[in-house]
Amino acid sequence: MNYTLLGTTGIRVSRLCFGTMTFGNEADEAMSAKLFARCRDEGITFFDCANIYTNGKAEEILGRLMKTCRDELVITTKVGFTPGAGLNRADLSRAALLREVDASLKRLQTDRIDVYFCHHFDPATPVDETLCALDALVRTGKIRCAGVSNWTAWRIARAIGRSELLGLAGISAIQPMYNLAKRAAEIEILPLAQAERLGVITYSPLGGGLLTGKYTRGHKDAAGRLSTRETYAKRYAAEQNYETAERFCALAAAKGVHPVTLAVAWVKAHPAVTAPIIGARSIEQLEPALAAASYELDSEQWNEISALTPPVPHATDRDEERA
Repeated sequence: MNYTLLGTTGIRVSRLCFGTMTFGNEADEAMSAKLFARCRDEGITFFDCANIYTNGKAEEILGRLMKTCRDELVITTKVGFTPGAGLNRADLSRAALLREVDASLKRLQTDRIDVYFCHHFDPATPVDETLCALDALVRTGKIRCAGVSNWTAWRIARAIGRSELLGLAGISAIQPMYNLAKRAAEIEILPLAQAERLGVITYSPLGGGLLTGKYTRGHKDAAGRLSTRETYAKRYAAEQNYETAERFCALAAAKGVHPVTLAVAWVKAHPAVTAPIIGARSIEQLEPALAAASYELDSEQWNEISALTPPVPHATDRDEERA
């Protein structure tokens, strides 16, 4: 396992991050313990969670599993949605942040959260209120640094600017969706992260299972997320995504590598990405993702895989200025 710094935070992390969304859901506590142990055996020190994963159970399970090695780990969790209340509206008010950070700390059985992500943008709360609350949490030591997930580039940039103007701790990391089928982050989010030296942990490197080899235009895994969860089904509904998956899996087969390994390695190879978030509900699922830790792509190989999808739009319409 290789390690790197998370942006300018000074926090050293493994180049793969394990996401705990399955803890207490698809993976019961016993399986969660096996997944955690296998990740630790492989050298993973970076674990991502959220207050709403399995209505808080994921944090509770992670808290129990990390008790004997807390100081060796970098732990993230998220705020914005309230456990048990669903995803109807993000709440990033000062009151919500102060309430939810204490609840997360209690469930995680720890005295600090290394990276605290705002899970989604909250249009009802002034961004200054959210940033000031995050700054207060940094100053009290409850969180080491703050991040945002699922924010557009302009909102991230504005938050950075407001933090600088107000003298606040600011945003140190981002968590966008990014995989071969969903490359919008390349247009402005990842360039912004490079320019501002933000830590970047990307989620869904397998496209909800699309890039695992289980889905083609003529066949869909009946037990997979793309078949059982409406959110994922809508996200990847376009026929083009399944065409991409077929071409990608054919290329992986030609290279003699598991498509999961190649999909995660492709994300990891982007120069803006600190660590892709991998996840699993079984050890069998986990193994090919772990293999990406030692599978390195050079720029030529990355471009070969990238060519399987249409060119990513330029940030402006001046296509003649493409590098």
